[in-house]
Amino acid sequence: MDATSSSAVVSQLRLSSPSLRNSKSRFFDSCPQIRNYMPPCRYTCRNSSSGSYAIMSSESAESKSSSISGFSYSQPEKRSNVVGKTFCSAALYTSAYDEGLAISPSHVVEEKIGVLLLNLGGPDTLNDVQPFLFNLFADPDIIRLPSLFRFLQRPLAQLISMLRAPKSKEGYASIGGGSPLRKITDEQANALKMALEAKNKNVSVYVGMRYWYPFTEEAVQQIKKDKITRLVVLPLYPQFSISTTGSSLRVLQNIFREDAYLSRVPVAIIRSWYQREGYIKSMADLIEKELQSFSMPDEVMIFFSAHGVPVSYVEDAGDPYKDQMEDCIFLIMRELKARGIDNGHTLAYQSRVGPVQWLQPYTDKVLVELGQKGVKSLLAVPVSFVSEHIETLEEIDMEYKELALESGIENWGRVPALNCTSSFINDLADAVTEALPSAAAITTSTSEEVDSDPVNYFVKLFFGSLLAFVLLLSPKIFLAFRNNLL
Repeated sequence: MDATSSSAVVSQLRLSSPSLRNSKSRFFDSCPQIRNYMPPCRYTCRNSSSGSYAIMSSESAESKSSSISGFSYSQPEKRSNVVGKTFCSAALYTSAYDEGLAISPSHVVEEKIGVLLLNLGGPDTLNDVQPFLFNLFADPDIIRLPSLFRFLQRPLAQLISMLRAPKSKEGYASIGGGSPLRKITDEQANALKMALEAKNKNVSVYVGMRYWYPFTEEAVQQIKKDKITRLVVLPLYPQFSISTTGSSLRVLQNIFREDAYLSRVPVAIIRSWYQREGYIKSMADLIEKELQSFSMPDEVMIFFSAHGVPVSYVEDAGDPYKDQMEDCIFLIMRELKARGIDNGHTLAYQSRVGPVQWLQPYTDKVLVELGQKGVKSLLAVPVSFVSEHIETLEEIDMEYKELALESGIENWGRVPALNCTSSFINDLADAVTEALPSAAAITTSTSEEVDSDPVNYFVKLFFGSLLAFVLLLSPKIFLAFRNNLL
């Protein structure tokens, strides 16, 4: 198992403090403005401080609300008629409004459309593993520290990456010595460009990785160099999580608010797209095909394995990931039943690390339980991944397959990731086309927290340094920390 799978691997360091709730991604500090086009969307996005709505819900079912970084998400309780009503498309928008920067240049003659694909990234070689892990754990959306201890972010990232690197290198060595994610994402970008051109959309498609090359910052600089006049941001995560899509969007906010040219470019963001009909049918196609490889397809258990996140992300930070994942499984199974496939199914969460509680049930424990209950045939479906990478090729194909066979499951199969499946790529092209009219200019923000009280600063520094000494230099605590992490 790779540390790329360990979103918030040191959530055990997440100290109890009211300031933690204020440390959520500032990407959501104020509500996006929608212009021209209002796509149908399952989630209503409301600024909890101003009460203004940015995205109107297309459903009238009774709803429940949760909040994340200043937004309230109203989710319909009923799961009917949601296929096709799939994504929230909104402009990237920060909190302070400057009319001078928000006005798009009137002298633009030729519109140049860009699409930015966002993904996690992965080390290309074994030598890249440790610096890649450092970038991962230096992300404040992965290690969520209160403001009092944020100066420990990089030292902790250095420590954890050094401890994790040997084990992660073994995993990457077992799949060829590096991550295939960059190659596959580049292929998806090329396929998407061709699909959009077939729809008479002349676009440039860029790839921005969060933790390795090509970094999001590099992609954005190329977008600026190419003088893109309208941009669609498409994270390659079907379901939204603050640790994946949210983290990447926070980086974009930081870049755009500091650049006068970029702040004028109209931007539309496809926040999640797990409900799109094309995605649901593409997943159902792959499952249906793989079921036919079993001698008795009707007896196969469909086993959805999703990337996990710590429970605190959902309960304390309002991450909608769990609800979206459950909706996604419901829609896929409904599509399969419409095709006459009525197999049993279950959902579990993989890749947990450390002693804190993650979303349950856990993949490894469920596999053992299914074997004990007499399940003999199982089809694993990596539902939160659209590209093959270490969590599918090593964690599922090797670790979980071995565990399943040891637990009494005799027939194992695995649905491949979507990669460049034509129906999937064509649906992403439709999503981009539908999102374009909603693009709006980005404005600048001056809302960053600044600690201007020198006494308060030195108090924080003293107690933070004391904690760092106890945590990092005490041999017993260091060893306990290392054992929990590894």
